[in-house]
Parts: sequence; C-alpha cells; structure tokens
Amino acid sequence: MHIELLRNIFDDDCTLGALSLDGKFECFTLEDVDRHLEDPKKGVKVYGNTAIPRGVYEVIINKSMRFKRDMPLLLQVPYFEGVRIHSGNTSANTDGCILLGDTRANDRIGESRIAFDRFFLKLRAAIDGNEEVIIEVR
Repeated sequence: MHIELLRNIFDDDCTLGALSLDGKFECFTLEDVDRHLEDPKKGVKVYGNTAIPRGVYEVIINKSMRFKRDMPLLLQVPYFEGVRIHSGNTSANTDGCILLGDTRANDRIGESRIAFDRFFLKLRAAIDGNEEVIIEVR
C-alpha cells in the first residue's frame, strides 16, 4: 500500500493536507507546523510542535502504550520517536503525529474518528495481506 500525504495549507498553528491510498483520496490531515527540517536555515524542531520531515517512511501497526491499543506507527522518522497516525481535531491533539479527518475548516479537521477507523481497517487489511506499507510525505 502506498500512502501519500500532500501538505497544502501552511499557517502559524498547523499544517493541513490530504491523504491518498494507492492514488485515491482518503481523507484530510492535520499536523503541527511544518518547520522545514530538511532546510535548517528555515526552521528548527520544536518538541511537540513540529510536523515530521518530508520523506518516505515504512508504516507498521503495533501496540501504543499511550492509546492502549494497536495503532499505525511510522518508522525511522529523523528527529522524532513514536510518530503515529490517529484521530484528533486540532494541533493541540498532536505532538508531531498525523491526524485524520473527513472535514476541514481553518485550523481544524472534523469527523476524525470516522476517518481514522475507515483508514485503519484498510491499513490492517494491507498489513495482514503481507503488503509493504509506506507513507510518502510531500
């Protein structure tokens, strides 16, 4: 499975984007502020308030101690640990993770649990079918 996250709205509070699965739109995304980690002249990482660097990452499902359930985890994200994909509505709900929602307005997304649950079923099916799952953040 190829997951693509295309960031397309940037402001001082968050970064909004769109998530596609194998080329088909799935839902909207919300992340912390994109501080351009790949270009140190444009910004630096701020703990709990910075979106992950653009790049390609493997995605697995494992038990989250914080959420007390199986959750998607991005592997080998530079400068970050424990980057998950989960539900939430604003940048206050993430410490560098990717939030999913079916609606978006200004600095928030909505219907997040519905979007996450639908995404998670597709992700679980891909992983259970021994597919490699990667996410490309652009």
